[in-house]
Amino acid sequence: MRILLVEDDELLGDGTRKGLSQDGYTVDWVKDGLMADQALKTEKFDLVVLDLGLPKMPGITVLQNLRDRGDTTPVLILTARESIEERVKGLDTGADDYLTKPFDLHELLARLRALQRRFASRAAPLLVHDDIELDPASHTITYKGESLNLSRREFALLHVLLENTGRVLSREHLTQSLYGWGEEVDSNALEVHVHNLRKRFGQGFIRTVRGIGYTIEKSNN
Repeated sequence: MRILLVEDDELLGDGTRKGLSQDGYTVDWVKDGLMADQALKTEKFDLVVLDLGLPKMPGITVLQNLRDRGDTTPVLILTARESIEERVKGLDTGADDYLTKPFDLHELLARLRALQRRFASRAAPLLVHDDIELDPASHTITYKGESLNLSRREFALLHVLLENTGRVLSREHLTQSLYGWGEEVDSNALEVHVHNLRKRFGQGFIRTVRGIGYTIEKSNN
């Protein structure tokens, strides 16, 4: 899952980026509102963590522009402002959740997982598909009752495909979910990850849609 982190405080931003990355997210970090606005216009993110008190463009304007474009990407506002009026304004502008600084990283992660479930219209915390169970909170996978170890990016790819079961996801979308800005990406990196997952779960587990991307089809059970 790819997150855009918008935070101008160097210390807080760096700590949050590291914490999100350690939890398996692909994180791109920008430090002002204009950069955030441009990134959201040109690239696709699964979640946005957005500070309100930003240089160059207020966070509330970034959020308003995002919603005016019809973009439904889940947004969690992260701010030091504690007044009820600010919270109400953020939520009414289109934010999906609100967390006030200082905050606990574990709470932030739990709220992001909840946003992912809500956006995918999924109430259960586990992703279950036939004999596969994926737990986003503990980063564990079981297959036919046995625990599996996957690389960070294989886990992330499986997560995003299971979260979107029945939908065809483009190669570009999947690649952006796995790799952030500045990371070197081999031309066949995505295919390698897909190949490794097929070795684990069967050749028919992930279907290639020629010229578009990949999908995991809905279970018949």
